[in-house]
Amino acid sequence: MPTKSGRTIAATKEKSLKSVFLRWEFLLILLFLIVNIMNASISKNYLNATNLFTAISTFLVKGFIAFPMAYILVLGDIDLSVGSTVALSATLLGVSYNAGLPMGAAVGIALLCGTLCGFLNGIILTKFTELAAMIVTLGTMTLYRGIAEMILGSQSTGGLQNVTWFYDLYYARLGTVPYIFIVFCVLAVAFGFILHKTTFGRYIYAIGNNRLAARYAGVPVQRVRLICFTLVGLICGISSIYYASWMGTVRYDIATGYELEAISMVVLGGISTAGGKGNFPGTVISIFTIGLLKYGLGLINVNSQTILMIIGAILIIVVTIPNLRFRKHTEKHALASSGTAQ
Repeated sequence: MPTKSGRTIAATKEKSLKSVFLRWEFLLILLFLIVNIMNASISKNYLNATNLFTAISTFLVKGFIAFPMAYILVLGDIDLSVGSTVALSATLLGVSYNAGLPMGAAVGIALLCGTLCGFLNGIILTKFTELAAMIVTLGTMTLYRGIAEMILGSQSTGGLQNVTWFYDLYYARLGTVPYIFIVFCVLAVAFGFILHKTTFGRYIYAIGNNRLAARYAGVPVQRVRLICFTLVGLICGISSIYYASWMGTVRYDIATGYELEAISMVVLGGISTAGGKGNFPGTVISIFTIGLLKYGLGLINVNSQTILMIIGAILIIVVTIPNLRFRKHTEKHALASSGTAQ
């Protein structure tokens, strides 16, 4: 639209091939394709449906945790206690079952334990708002795993796969598709819908953008935070059930590092740790990207530490590229504005 000064103001954002290729979503999809091409070249059986779904099932157990973790990061918070919550929930499940309780009751105890752990994190952070989420959840991370260690010591609790229906939670399939994959997809759709299509999701983004402004706008900030942290605990309880079904035995030191992997999945998916930014579908893609990358590197016997280094390097590169683009875009407009002012 022309102005009195003779300049034209564009009503739509100018698009270029470069801006498309540097979009976070494009880089993520490109990385996902590269990982699958690499894995297919490493192993001829990689694309076999049975083998592929077997590999996928192994990382979906921790992949569940990335769903509520995305909510937490959009809020501008963080939760470092998820791995310990999984360990404590699974420990109580195993101990309860071996003490003579029905497996159904033991599963209920695991869900209740996870939910209460998340609720405790939330209630502390919402009642003492000056406390940082990182410090509080770092403390509860130690607390929850310490309780699990006190219960089990150096021992393990097993025999969990003797119950057929519990064994089937992880291993049963609908054709070649595991039931755990179906549950994962249902939860992914539900979490994505809530975040992007509901008032609750808009509240989460508003809090992440500016917590004080959201409060003055009438958003129930602390209630939303409490719900999100409790939800993390509930999903950790579900993850602990699938872990126990998968392994059949439980030790206090299981799920070590789950918190860092969940955060990596969410950040690689494009959700900002500063809060208020990011899309949920990217988190789902990054779960499969990281999981399949680890599987592919494992096929050629790359050790676990090297795998972590590679994933860390990829994370830094993928996170940096869009920020470089944004920085150049900002500098260009700053120079243009200063030139106009002169």
